[in-house]
Amino acid sequence: MITYNMIKRYAATSIAGMMLMTGCSKNWLDPNPLSFYTPENTFVDAQGFESALAACEKVMFSEYNGDGMAALTEMILSDIAVEGTTDKAGPQMDIDISLLPDANLNSTDFTRVGWYWTNGYKAIQYANIIVSRIDQGIFGSEAERNRILGQAYFHRAYWYYKLVHQFGDVPFIPNEVTEARTDYYTTDRWDILVFLKQQLEWAYTVVPDAVDRGRVSKSAIGTLLIKINIALGEFDQAISIGREIVVTHPLMTQRFTPNATKPNTNLMHDLHSVEAKLDASNTEGLMYIVSYPGIQGSARSQLMRQLLPRIVGVTTPDGATGIVYTANVEPQYEINTTYGRGIGRARSTNYYQYTLWTDKERGDMRGVYNRDSWVSPADLRYNDPALKNRGNPYYGQHLIKNPAMSVEDSIRSWYQWPHFKTFVPDPLSADWFWGGETPMYIYRSAEVYLLIAEAHYWKGESALAAEALNVVRQRAGADALTAADVDIGAIVDERARELYFEENRHIELTRIAYTYAKTGKACEYFGRTYTLDRLSGPGGTGSNIKQEGYNFYYDWVTAKNNFYNKGIKHRWAEYKLSVHHILWPIPAAAINANTKGVINQNIGYPGAERNVPAKRLELE
Repeated sequence: MITYNMIKRYAATSIAGMMLMTGCSKNWLDPNPLSFYTPENTFVDAQGFESALAACEKVMFSEYNGDGMAALTEMILSDIAVEGTTDKAGPQMDIDISLLPDANLNSTDFTRVGWYWTNGYKAIQYANIIVSRIDQGIFGSEAERNRILGQAYFHRAYWYYKLVHQFGDVPFIPNEVTEARTDYYTTDRWDILVFLKQQLEWAYTVVPDAVDRGRVSKSAIGTLLIKINIALGEFDQAISIGREIVVTHPLMTQRFTPNATKPNTNLMHDLHSVEAKLDASNTEGLMYIVSYPGIQGSARSQLMRQLLPRIVGVTTPDGATGIVYTANVEPQYEINTTYGRGIGRARSTNYYQYTLWTDKERGDMRGVYNRDSWVSPADLRYNDPALKNRGNPYYGQHLIKNPAMSVEDSIRSWYQWPHFKTFVPDPLSADWFWGGETPMYIYRSAEVYLLIAEAHYWKGESALAAEALNVVRQRAGADALTAADVDIGAIVDERARELYFEENRHIELTRIAYTYAKTGKACEYFGRTYTLDRLSGPGGTGSNIKQEGYNFYYDWVTAKNNFYNKGIKHRWAEYKLSVHHILWPIPAAAINANTKGVINQNIGYPGAERNVPAKRLELE
């Protein structure tokens, strides 16, 4: 079992101080010769290499946990959510301003775009240490050695897959970095994907499926390999791997946790509960990040805090304080331990709350028609005991959206949320302000079915795409789709219904945009075709183009996200998005410190005028 002590042991030897990320000095990079835990002493056996894998897992964990976790940025820069913290200037609302190369790109008060750059390369360095030193280790068997190397290949590919869909062409670093460097060059993203595919194909054959919860499994590797195959246009290979995975990992279709006896719950509550993610009988989970509830010192997920509206800001129609979270609230009106206490950081769009759920989803356990699964502020009741003491008639009544509510409070405090996905008990706290600890899914076989459907879509096999979609839909209680129903909208919509806060939403929309541009396939949803040479628009510093037809990502987000397409304003900002935001800016500090090489800036951002052709990899 990998422990935090093992992670700390590894941290003592880490030499991940690449100039690309941190600008650390050469002296810091030198191992201390007096330390027992030098790399030469650590990476000598399986336990030492396992500690490096644990460090990779820790980076994965931090993406989805904590205040203002990085995964929120992937939601906010998409169709399903926007930044909801309307009490200050700076958060990612006017994306034309907040996503600039020299902006603060890694702050919970601004954006976490820069977190992905820094931590992606940090995890890659941890994996590269394993790759570079694997033949110096002594293992119990060849199978053990290959398993560890295959898992390291997954972690490296996992982050490069993110980086090439967030930042496009990026520097590719295949080996451990042992000294400060300033000579990096941007590498062609397509070559990176081909390289990753080759290594994952080998890893898929040597890593077992039966691993400890939270470790990389064969099926986790296969899921990432499916995504890369689709990105490269290898649709038949994606389908083949997908079919293998779903045979061994069927969906959970029967209730299987203690939640089964709780009123007002359903199978979706089971599947996304803490108990389900720890349950060994759960065949659906393929890759997890692990946290154990009830253990003091574990990192709280903060899911409820980040994703739920700021209900405490809702007043009665006559302007009185309506909601409190104190201990003397009458039990029938209690909110804290029933739903959680949110701050409205990721505000759901109308697309995710309403238009996504059609008549075909009226029986869908995941959807807004199921009021056990979804909660609205209007489902809650005014609970401030002071209202009762004053004889206020609103006490105990359902919340009402005050006509005088400000735009800021309307954005932050009044929207629905998928309770079955966000609820995380906190047994160690009476407050529940932060939410408790929970494992989280990274990959599930439900997503594999959706990827199979997408691969069939790209091949023009609508009936087979509908068949794969329907496995997921019918488990949830939605009506079946026909071949005539299948277009890219059906694929993207189903991902939103099933994978809220699991998928990196911006990345997957960008991957689809690249596939349209690479294949030249006509997008029937918009009646357009796209090309790679115009993917980020015409370029030009400060151009901030807001014109349809350049890429699928922008067209889809602005068609669905009512904040970006209506230019909703409040006193601090106006919500804006431009064509070139399909890709994020390379942090200026990384480019400027790289004095002996060239890291290109993405088209549409200042500095792109100095770009040079991306470096090509020598591939087998």
